[in-house]
Formats: sequence, C-alpha cells, structure tokens
Amino acid sequence: MTKTMTLNDCVTYLKDNDGYLLVTHIRPDGDTLGSAAALCHILRRMGKTAYLYDNPQVTAAYSLFVDRYLAPEDFTPAHIVTVDLASENLFPEGFSQKGTVDLCIDHHPTNSSYAQRLLCDPEKASCGEIVLELGKLALGELDETLASLLYIAVSTDCGCFVYANTRADTHRAAAELIDAGADYKRLNRLLFRTFSYSRLMLEGLIYTGMKRYGENNCVTVVTVTLEMMEKSGATEDDCDDLASLAGRVAGNRVAVTIRELEPGLCKVSLRSGEDFDSAAICALHGGGGHKMAAGCTIHSDPDETRDTIVWDILEAL
Repeated sequence: MTKTMTLNDCVTYLKDNDGYLLVTHIRPDGDTLGSAAALCHILRRMGKTAYLYDNPQVTAAYSLFVDRYLAPEDFTPAHIVTVDLASENLFPEGFSQKGTVDLCIDHHPTNSSYAQRLLCDPEKASCGEIVLELGKLALGELDETLASLLYIAVSTDCGCFVYANTRADTHRAAAELIDAGADYKRLNRLLFRTFSYSRLMLEGLIYTGMKRYGENNCVTVVTVTLEMMEKSGATEDDCDDLASLAGRVAGNRVAVTIRELEPGLCKVSLRSGEDFDSAAICALHGGGGHKMAAGCTIHSDPDETRDTIVWDILEAL
C-alpha cells in the first residue's frame, strides 16, 4: 500500500537515506527533467549521493542542464525516486529492470500510486513547484543553479505562463526563482523563442493538415506523422511542446495533437478549458493527466486514431 507523504515527511525521508536514483518519464519534458535535476542538486547539497537515470530520450535542449547529473553505468541505487511520473506506463526506456520505486513526487491527479511513498499536490501547475518547497525546507535557501533548474520546470509546464493551469502561485514561484538568481532571460529565449529551421518547417506541415470538428468547429485536431517528420527533416529535438499548436485557433474548446510514434502506434495529447475533462477522455484509452491537459497512446494509425478520439470527444461534448 502506498504511503501518502507531506512535504516534511518527504524531507525527513530524503535526509534519513542515501544512494538515490531519480527517474524521469518517457519522452521527457522540461518539468520532469528540471524537477529531477533540481532534486538531484538539492540532495547533493545535503551531502547525499544522487544521480539521474540516463533517459535515452532527453533532447539536446535539455541535455545542457541534466548531463552533469547522469548516473554512471556502475551505479547501484539504494533508493529510487520518480519525478513527475504519474503511472508505470510512463517509465523511460530501459527502466523496467531497475526495481521498486521507493518514492514518487508528482502533481498529476491521476497518479496510479505505484510507488511505496507518494508526495502529490494536484493543485500545483508543475512538479517544479513541489520541488521548490522541498528545497526550501531541506536547504533553507536557493542557489542560482537550483533556481534556474526549477525555473525550467515551472515555466515549461505552463507554456511560459500562458496555459490554463497557470495560477497566481505559479507566478509567485517564478518570481521567487528569479529573485534567487534564475537565468530567466536566457532560459526564456532558449526554451520559448528559438526554433530550428526543421521545427518551423514541421509546424508548416502541421498547420496545413489541421482539421476541425463539432459545433462551431470547437475541436481542433493536428497530426504529426512519420512522413511529415522525414519531409521536414525534424528530429526528436524539434518536437517539444507540439501539443500547444492546435490550441492557438480562435474558438477552440478542445485541442488534439496526434503524433505517430511508429507504424500502428500514436500518442494523443489533449488540451482544453476548464469546462472539459481531457483526463477523462484519455483514461478511456489507459492514459491520464490533468483535467485540462492529458495524454494517452492508441494502437492504430493516425487516421484511425483521429476518428476514435474525435468520436469520444464529441460524445462527451
């Protein structure tokens, strides 16, 4: 049975143990990577041995910040901690052989309670905000490196403070991190204002194939196929935050992004307003997330996946 932890419980657990391996989720984003790297930095400042699991899907944009924390091949962890990882089906490639998860730190309301201990706050816009509170409790003060890592986590999970999950507390956390020395000007430019030629070419193809459904065209669907990736020359490094594109259309109520991962397998990302439960739709297909931002995978081609998910959405609407 999973033990529910408070912030103080979690700090006590981290202080009382050692030999940590921190695990990020499959297709890692800025929140899981920034939060895990920040927690690793906190643990090292506490005098602990701590590393990040070498997630093979980390993109170049984030490698710059996490590579220094990666575990050597011969490291044998005593305690495994997952960060921003809501369920077992989100474990990164190769992790399944690594053993039991001792602690999960997360902010997803759909967390499956797979770990022995769980610190979860669904009211937070990002996992980074939880790690920020842990850091203050454990260390008393933030340094510039920690502030920058946490700024990556907080800012990316709310789309540089424009997504519907952004709250007053999100801005307060960001302000606190900036006051502590986060290199926010450089990070904002790197993460939100700089794109490769291939990424922009891919976006052009995505917008060209956009489709709309429902009353007043309130459901917007974009698809990213393997053929589009090849045609644009895009790589995984060019695919960060593709799920935000469909939601830019005026009048949109539910935004759907379908990405073909391999023949016969698609990842679906839903974004919506507060009046629609994206997590409930994704749960129909074994996925989950937040009410306004959720995902799942469907074993079919992009066209069949689109037909399936649009049907589910229109039924719910």
